[in-house]
Amino acid sequence: MRGYYFITDSGLSLSGNLFDVRSAVAAGVRVVQYRNKSNITREMYEEALSLKRVCEGKANFIINDRLDVALAVGADGVHIGLEDMPYGEARRLLGPDKIIGVTVHDLEESLEAEAMGADYIGLSPIFATGTKGDAGAPCGTGLIAEVKKRCRVPLVAIGGIDLSNVDEVIAAGADMVCAISAVVTKQDVAAAILKFQGRYGL
Repeated sequence: MRGYYFITDSGLSLSGNLFDVRSAVAAGVRVVQYRNKSNITREMYEEALSLKRVCEGKANFIINDRLDVALAVGADGVHIGLEDMPYGEARRLLGPDKIIGVTVHDLEESLEAEAMGADYIGLSPIFATGTKGDAGAPCGTGLIAEVKKRCRVPLVAIGGIDLSNVDEVIAAGADMVCAISAVVTKQDVAAAILKFQGRYGL
């Protein structure tokens, strides 16, 4: 895992999730996470199915939180928080070959997620962010370096990241970065993503 990690946000998007995911795949993104906190299940299922088709054979398609939707559309995996579906149950239901990412906020949670068997961790928030209301206090890039010294699983950095600070995040050791508002609020989503991809030499 290396490069830009794409997460949908229909509330911020200028052109909608389908356009954004097509743009992300065109920009070479290898992981797409579908996050939707508002739609009813039927609408979420239908949109997830459309997005999965775009990602097929090009990017891993991950569903945030909703294990039922992930199973229904045959997603490549799920992303959960430590307070969500217990990891063991998620793994039992998904099987050994699916991807499970876990959101963490400090070193202790990072070590816990790795011990459970998480395929990657999402460390959040690195900087202050308005994208996720319950994100908590920013942890800073120092924690990225600390976690990378202790954990072997890939680390995705998220929260308040943009082009002005992404180099600091990468230098600290982040395997992937996500900068939702710096991407989906742009007219040319693919071009915005490519700027982040370029920082990894991709």
